[in-house]
Amino acid sequence: MELVKPEIGLLFWMCVTFLIVLFLLAKFAWKPILKMISDREESISSSLDAAKQAREELANLKATSERVMKEAHAERDALLREARDIKDKIIAEAKSAAQEEGRKIIAQAKDSITSEKNAALRQLREQVVNMAMDASAKILKQQLADPKQQEALIEAYLNEVNSSAN
Repeated sequence: MELVKPEIGLLFWMCVTFLIVLFLLAKFAWKPILKMISDREESISSSLDAAKQAREELANLKATSERVMKEAHAERDALLREARDIKDKIIAEAKSAAQEEGRKIIAQAKDSITSEKNAALRQLREQVVNMAMDASAKILKQQLADPKQQEALIEAYLNEVNSSAN
C-alpha cells in the first residue's frame, strides 16, 4: 500500500528523478527529437510538393498525349483521304484505259469486219464473173456452132463498140 499512499520522501525522490530525467532529456534527447520531427515534417512537405509536381507533370503529359493522339488521328485521316483519292484516281485511270482499249479493239474489229466483208464481196464477184463466163461460154459454144450466128454476133458486137465510141 505504500504506492497507493506515497510518503513525502518517496514523492521527493520521484520529483528529483523526474527532474533529472527531464534535464537529461532536454540536454541530450530533446534537440535530436525536435530535429527528427523537423526533418520528418520537411520530408513530408517535400513529398507533398513532389506529389503535387508529379500530378501536374502527369496532367501535362496527359494533355500532351491527347494532343499527340489528336494529331495522329488527323494525320491518319489525311492519309486515308489521300489513299482514297489515289485509289479513285487509279480506278478512273484504269476505267479510262479500259475504255480506250475497248475502243481500239472495237475499231480493229470493225476494220477486220470491213476488210473481210470486202474480201468476201471480191470473192463473190469473182465467183459471179466465173459463173457468168462459164454460162456465156456455154451459150457462145451453142451459138457459134452455126457460121451464120457467128457473123450476126460479130456484127452486133462491132455495132455496140461503134455506138459506144461515138
